Amino acid sequence: MITQKIFAVLKKDAITALRYHNGFVLTAAAQAAQLATFYYLARAVGPQFRPEGMPYFLFLLVGTGFYAFLLTGIHNFLRAIQESQQTGTLEVLLTSSTSEPVLVALNAISAFGQGMLQLLVYVSVGFFFFASALHANLGACLVVFTLSILSAFAAGLFAAGLQIYIHKGSAIMWLLGSCAWLMSGTLFPITALPRAARVVSFCIPFTHSLTGMRLALLGGNAASLAGEIGILAFFSLLLVPAGVIFFSWTVRQARLNGTLSFY
Repeated sequence: MITQKIFAVLKKDAITALRYHNGFVLTAAAQAAQLATFYYLARAVGPQFRPEGMPYFLFLLVGTGFYAFLLTGIHNFLRAIQESQQTGTLEVLLTSSTSEPVLVALNAISAFGQGMLQLLVYVSVGFFFFASALHANLGACLVVFTLSILSAFAAGLFAAGLQIYIHKGSAIMWLLGSCAWLMSGTLFPITALPRAARVVSFCIPFTHSLTGMRLALLGGNAASLAGEIGILAFFSLLLVPAGVIFFSWTVRQARLNGTLSFY
């Protein structure tokens, strides 16, 4: 049953995307410009800078590509709620037979798929320039990827719940996304941060997602990789139930207060 719903959502989003095919060209151009920026930034910094023992260009590609993938997925949980509020269909949508968290997650599937394509482009470019540096552990990549998706799923539910509860989900999402971008090690290693900031960084799941993916793709230390996977598993076990409970609670409160369709 759930597979039929997933297929229906993907079909709907594919049809919508094909109607606006110019968006593919613009997205490809934006990705090319970003990749060029990373390449010349790495050249400007110089080959002597090897954060976590890897070429800086690869560090940027994996960190930025994987972070953008996760953040895009989270944002689409929020966007699904906002669009339903704007069109006045949220109350009808949330009274279907599908549970509220699953329903919102279904609307974010296509965004994760699009982000996955972008991530693959980034990794392919990295492989083209630094094939000798890539020593991917595919099993570990899959585990890190799955656990990171679960953390993103939980964060998306929190964002969607805040949109329903205080109608300011976008502002909070922008603030948290900017802070995580700075402190999770997307552009530079977290060792460059002050000690207090490193403590905060350790508490952000994305920090461990990026570090774990880099270690899995570039053949990093096995013990360090296992540690990152363990931390991600802990975050997943903690955040997913909390996100489901929070989102369900905000929907229930909005129904009781009669504010479910407010925007």
